[in-house]
Amino acid sequence: MEIYSLSPLALVYCVVVLLLAYTLRGGTGFGGALGMALLVVVLPIKVLVPAWTLLTIASSVAILGHDRRHIAWREVLPFMPWCVVGIGAGLYVFTTLDPLTLVRGLGMVVLVYAAYALWTTWRPAAVAGEPGRWLAPFAGTVSGAVGTVFGTMATPFFVMYLEARKLAKHAFRATLSAMLLGLALVRGLGYYAVGEFTFETVIVFAAALPVMLIGIALGNRVHLNLSELAFRRLVGGTLLASSLPLLLK
Repeated sequence: MEIYSLSPLALVYCVVVLLLAYTLRGGTGFGGALGMALLVVVLPIKVLVPAWTLLTIASSVAILGHDRRHIAWREVLPFMPWCVVGIGAGLYVFTTLDPLTLVRGLGMVVLVYAAYALWTTWRPAAVAGEPGRWLAPFAGTVSGAVGTVFGTMATPFFVMYLEARKLAKHAFRATLSAMLLGLALVRGLGYYAVGEFTFETVIVFAAALPVMLIGIALGNRVHLNLSELAFRRLVGGTLLASSLPLLLK
């Protein structure tokens, strides 16, 4: 579907999804997977993924305006080179696969992650182990590749690494945002190098930017009434449902 042919109802849908995704991002630190899964139903994935990268850069900068002093740089620096390796692999896949295959691939990734996210809300709490940097090569490479191919879904691998490193709450959120910013900047350069930033991409980014900023502001101010457990189950269930139209597209 071309973006110029979107109906008024589809435009309203896009605004609602963006507000939801970035209110979640501002309030919890994530939301990209949900927003991407819902928007790719009405927007071309080859346009949306580069535009989402620009939105990730803008939203990360907005969040780090308050939290930048909490960034644990000792965790970021050894992690990012592996992201670059993954980005290279992801760019190859993104430029060679057709849009329908990418959409269905995104649906499968969202489905698996949603099932995992729901499973973690019922399993017993994990016993703490020794922090390890051995996760950096795996988590960095996979997050770079998956994030480049689909424009999102890198966060779970970042979280896996940061949880193993046992960062405090403020450092965790700030470091996660810094990693997402670094990944988005590098893959943005990659999209530019292979000619994936089109005029349509810029239009989508410019139209979505004000809505994204409103969502981030709402997320920073609104206190969710749901408990953390109920919230995680709600997001996991929504992701599970949103994967179905992608797989059936």
